[in-house]
Amino acid sequence: MNLEMLLNGYLQDPRCFKIVDRITASKPQQIHIKGLHGSAAPFIVSAVFNHPSSSQLNHLIILRDAEEAAYFHNTLENITSALNLFYFPSSFKNKKNYRLLNASHVMLRTECLTRFSNPLSDNRVGAIVTYPEALFEKVVLPKTLSANIISIKQGDTIDSNSMYEKFVGYGFTRTDFVYEPGQFAVRGGILDIYSFGNEKPYRVELFGNEVDSIRIFEPETQLSERKLLQVSIIPNVETQFDTGEKVSIMEFLPENTVVWSEDWEFIKEKIEQQEEDLQLYLELLKQNPISSSTTSDDEESYLAKTEISETDFAGASIIEAQIRHRHIIEFGKSAHFASHQQTTGNNQPINFTTKEQPAFNRQFDLLIKNLKEYEEKKYNIYMFAENPKQLERLHVIFTDLKAEINVIPIATSIHEGFIDDDLKNVCYTDHQIFQRYHKYKVKQAFSKNKALTLKTLRELQPGDYVTHIDHGVGVYSGLQKIEANGRMQEAVRIQYKDGDLLYVNISSLHKIGKYSGK
Repeated sequence: MNLEMLLNGYLQDPRCFKIVDRITASKPQQIHIKGLHGSAAPFIVSAVFNHPSSSQLNHLIILRDAEEAAYFHNTLENITSALNLFYFPSSFKNKKNYRLLNASHVMLRTECLTRFSNPLSDNRVGAIVTYPEALFEKVVLPKTLSANIISIKQGDTIDSNSMYEKFVGYGFTRTDFVYEPGQFAVRGGILDIYSFGNEKPYRVELFGNEVDSIRIFEPETQLSERKLLQVSIIPNVETQFDTGEKVSIMEFLPENTVVWSEDWEFIKEKIEQQEEDLQLYLELLKQNPISSSTTSDDEESYLAKTEISETDFAGASIIEAQIRHRHIIEFGKSAHFASHQQTTGNNQPINFTTKEQPAFNRQFDLLIKNLKEYEEKKYNIYMFAENPKQLERLHVIFTDLKAEINVIPIATSIHEGFIDDDLKNVCYTDHQIFQRYHKYKVKQAFSKNKALTLKTLRELQPGDYVTHIDHGVGVYSGLQKIEANGRMQEAVRIQYKDGDLLYVNISSLHKIGKYSGK
């Protein structure tokens, strides 16, 4: 309720209504918003995003770099609790390497592109938060992506072998266990597949050729989380389509997409730098061509591009020209698009008066003095903390120091606190008060370090020596299904002296490893 009250204040702000009024016009508008500091910008985006008059509009929000984009996405997601916000990263694992892909990033891009290529209705899809390196990469055409999605429904009758061949054709690799996007495993009547469009894999149980049940499961424990009636299996959008089937993200997005830019001049320079880096990389490739034999054991082939072409990327000038055909809202210190139009009448910058949260260096007497000054000026004081216990801690500190301040607690996090002198709001964060590092959260595919145990298991052969942390060295003799707590589960079977057998559940793989003694 406290957060709703704060958000409603921005929703009712005449300046936010002015922004909405302009972006619902037919002619592309160039709007410059000035004076936003701290995490004030996500509150303005939230107000525009949730305004009834702009409910049909999609939004693309471009930040200066990956970290700023992740923090912005986290803050916007926390204050809106919206399910249709997407973080759209670059697909590459390392900067200046245009071959190796990051599985989690490919998954996030695929999830976003899939939703925008196949809207659930005529209404908008949502909002995308991104940064220059991600804009630089072209994406697959919406109609091509939609045509290459494999749907599996409960009750369907499928041709298993034909489907497995299709998976391989779509860039999936068959393994014993799935632990990364782009893998599938078949054991009896069970099909496990890790789609590029979901953060966890699916388990499809077959009764003959009929789909009996579909579940999402946790790769580390192998336990099912919830049932599904239907799933969509999505190929690797970064490697499985020809250059001719790719366009820039600006061409991909629907016409009703509003573009937000923090600092286009800086963003443009970053994209131009990407163009230079790509040229250098392509020159190096000509001198030292990459063949399959040069791929290291740690580089799975489906996480690397086999062909890199300049036509797979969109230059800064092309992206800028395409943005000019959209409504564009700039919220940095200076304007690029809006500066080329007359700043009179309705085209004048929209001004906000906000300040960053001051640094108190854990000096609570200074904090209390500051808050009392704002309280005397009739400001509303909001305190943000991800952990409710931190809010309780602040309350105890204020009580111990006999400070009677009317603080409105909000149990969610924003990245940076700010003071809004127009709406008379003070929004402070606990991590800045206590000088703690605030880490952003980005949805991840199953982590690589957890996957190592599954990968090691996949490489074991019956007869190999293994060591158990509690029971010592034994002989690996394969996998076996056993009943545990009324449920059938896969277990590793280890044979010891005198025929003793030890069954290790998949969830306890961290306890075993391949014996490496001489």
